[in-house]
Amino acid sequence: MTIEPPSEPTEGPTRGRTLRARRAFRHWRRTRPFWAAVWTGLGGFVILFLPLAPLGKILQVGIGGIAGMAGGVVLMAMALLILLLPGQRHTAGVIAVITGVASFPLSNLGGLFVGMVLSVLGGSMAFAWLPEKPTKRRRSARRIRPVETPLPTGSGSA
Repeated sequence: MTIEPPSEPTEGPTRGRTLRARRAFRHWRRTRPFWAAVWTGLGGFVILFLPLAPLGKILQVGIGGIAGMAGGVVLMAMALLILLLPGQRHTAGVIAVITGVASFPLSNLGGLFVGMVLSVLGGSMAFAWLPEKPTKRRRSARRIRPVETPLPTGSGSA
């Protein structure tokens, strides 16, 4: 009784498309402050939907709910702006930080601190993000320096 090793998975057309899609998404993600947008969006989500919780779980009802929803919408819009227009990341990052800090007194302690911390983290990451500079390719052939020959010195007669 012999056990055959498992066969190598064949690379079909679906696997090739999936690999290309993953590589394209990875390239797209690395050309913009992706994680800053994710954290800002999550902070906005927490601040937006915490006032929509059942009445027994809301800390403040009324104007705080409206301010929380408005702050959450602004934060989610800034997350989209950070993600889709990386050239505007400084403005969107500053607005995200200000809105996140303003959510503390206006909306249930800033989404019970979680939304505030996430939005401040995401906004500061967006402000600090720098685009990656393309790497310079090395030349395959080394640069060859000409060998310098020493000048002949006098051989005795002047």
